[in-house]
Amino acid sequence: MAHTSIQKLRKGMTPDARRRATLKAREMMAEMLISEIRREAGFTQEQVAELLGIRQPSLSKLESQDDMQISTLRRIVNALGGELEIIAHMPTGDIRIRQFAG
Repeated sequence: MAHTSIQKLRKGMTPDARRRATLKAREMMAEMLISEIRREAGFTQEQVAELLGIRQPSLSKLESQDDMQISTLRRIVNALGGELEIIAHMPTGDIRIRQFAG
């Protein structure tokens, strides 16, 4: 099977199809698991564990948890080169919560 670059595929798409694909990609990126974010950032569990000063099995457990401390999540996101923001989506509008800012 021949390898086709994303750029080639996008060139063959109509402007509307490119717009829909971009929106879908953003939607998918907005709902990623920590392990998916790590892989998207190009890191292995071993690399991130080393950055955090923990062992790989510990990071594996963290990635599979459905609940963790905000400080732990911030450390992982920072190790991946990102910044954690917590936003409450209220009926009156979105509010960035600063209480947990690092």
